[in-house]
Amino acid sequence: MRLILNVIWLVLCGFWMAIGYVVAGLICCLLIITIPFGIASFRIASYALWPFGRTTVERRDAGAGSLIGNVIWIVFAGWWLALGHIVTGIALCVSIIGIPLGIANFKLIPISLMPLGREIVPTDQPFATR
Repeated sequence: MRLILNVIWLVLCGFWMAIGYVVAGLICCLLIITIPFGIASFRIASYALWPFGRTTVERRDAGAGSLIGNVIWIVFAGWWLALGHIVTGIALCVSIIGIPLGIANFKLIPISLMPLGREIVPTDQPFATR
């Protein structure tokens, strides 16, 4: 079932959202000081491309630097990406088949706003939520 959902996701919105994250990552990598934001954006792009079967968990070693970085990220790139998730989520919820994909899109909004201090893990990995 994950494969089917991921393929439908890829065709309907995953490819476009991943392109958005890659563009944000490339822009962030242009400046030396924002390279950690670019790396986080590329990591989230792979998750936005193929999300079913994976989840995100908070990293225990994330501290104040991640918090400050997330605030900077929200101001410059996060709200644009979150707006993209909102628009595609609403568009997907128009049809009955797209409702699960729209809900998955809405679940990506917090990750698009605060990507630093998060780690992507498989859902079948033991202790994935710890």
